Amino acid sequence: MEEKIYLIDASARPLGRMATEIAELLRGKNLPSFRPNVLPNAVVVVINAEKVFLSGNKESSKQYFSYSGFHGGIKMKKFSELKKSDPKEIIRKAVWGMLPKNKLQTEFIKKLKIFLDANHPYDKEKVIVKG
Repeated sequence: MEEKIYLIDASARPLGRMATEIAELLRGKNLPSFRPNVLPNAVVVVINAEKVFLSGNKESSKQYFSYSGFHGGIKMKKFSELKKSDPKEIIRKAVWGMLPKNKLQTEFIKKLKIFLDANHPYDKEKVIVKG
């Protein structure tokens, strides 16, 4: 079976709506042959990651936390800081949170390819443009 490549532009929709669509495509819920325990043969390519945006005041108020496991080891970054340093991570974290928490979660996220601009190495004739 041939691999399907879906192309999504991050500058077209808010982060949450885009992430739900990416999660559905990665899981294969758009296919009639969907089975929750089977990894579909699909890759999702996200372009223009540096233009990702949130609606409303969330650009200035959304925060991302990470915890090292040690006392006082919690670190916080605002959306605006993370957008400047690593916009790919914003999309990856949003999609990661929308995938099911099981052994396939890491396999699904491996099929997500994120690029900062519109240049990507995938064959432009085989790409299915979504949204």
